[in-house]
Amino acid sequence: MAVEQPLATPAGDQSRIHDIGYRGYDGPRLGRGYARLSLYSQTLRGSYGLGRSVKSKVLPMLLFAVMCVPAAIMVAVAVATKAHDLPVSYTRYAIIMQAVISLYVASQAPQAVSRDLRFKTIPLYFSRPIETADYVRAKFAALASAMFILTGAPLLVLYLGALLSKMDFAHQSKGFGQGLVSVALLSLLFAGIGLVIASVTPRRGFGIAAVIAVLTISYGAVSTLQAIADAQGSSGAVPWLGLFSPVTLIGGLSSGLLGGTNTFPGSDGPTHGQGAVYLLVILGLVAATYGLLLRRYQKVGL
Repeated sequence: MAVEQPLATPAGDQSRIHDIGYRGYDGPRLGRGYARLSLYSQTLRGSYGLGRSVKSKVLPMLLFAVMCVPAAIMVAVAVATKAHDLPVSYTRYAIIMQAVISLYVASQAPQAVSRDLRFKTIPLYFSRPIETADYVRAKFAALASAMFILTGAPLLVLYLGALLSKMDFAHQSKGFGQGLVSVALLSLLFAGIGLVIASVTPRRGFGIAAVIAVLTISYGAVSTLQAIADAQGSSGAVPWLGLFSPVTLIGGLSSGLLGGTNTFPGSDGPTHGQGAVYLLVILGLVAATYGLLLRRYQKVGL
């Protein structure tokens, strides 16, 4: 209860000192692990607009529906025609829908980090028992998880539809597993690239435009160069050119190591050896983006 104590002041002065009864916190200290988990769950929920306004839910939920609806249509056609295999392989589906995936990461990567930069809340995070690595890991894992949900859900729809159509269980299970590995690596790679670009600017609009530009321009340029190389008879250079774009990296890995269909110009896709190189490059890029984010926020938190 507040207690008013009169001040020794000149007559007529109504100043008072109020004892507001400040109380310290005596509860449990949950520490860095709980803070990291809270930051992860808050960012993951925010990637789909959960806990935010209705306006914030529209785009991520719409993109999620756009990812799943074609898979549902393919399943319906397969069931109706009693097909013996799906029209699209599990590893190829994400490549076909790469425009939707790029738009999703472009819209949600700035939401994950640019707001903290714009409103200067980073020092507030680091004033608690949480370190720079905790912040970066939570944001990276949350966006990668959100993207895995986006890319993995349509594969689950395809898999369940294939089983309903009584397609070969072993073959479909193998393809489904390979597809999950492919989209898991895609999620890590795209999340890292999106967060690195978004962390450079506090302006969300600039971050969105930059992420879209990097993903789409690199894919268009590499695809054009691959088509030119194939047309000029330099088909051996086609797989190596695929190392210079995030989308073609995933496509080359899927066809080289995961049994997917070739997405490059020409009849011959990457060999197993080249697929192993693709895997190493993807893992190297994921590690590099994590390192760049760590250094970036070490400077921001000073």
